[in-house]
Amino acid sequence: MDKHRETPEDRGARHRQEEMKNNATGNLHDAYHRSQSGSLVDLLEGLGWKGTGILIVVFILGLLLYAVWFH
Repeated sequence: MDKHRETPEDRGARHRQEEMKNNATGNLHDAYHRSQSGSLVDLLEGLGWKGTGILIVVFILGLLLYAVWFH
């Protein structure tokens, strides 16, 4: 097996970086709109698997607390 095989996440990150280098004005436009609405993909990539798990647990606990207090 080849140790240097590229994962889909690595490939996606590489493609995004290449696009940023090749299309600076489009990247500026995308970055402006992303800052307005947020990007779930960028959030989850930044958090990693542990952070994503914690975020899911917090959402579930929030839903449970809401169900207990308002029902």
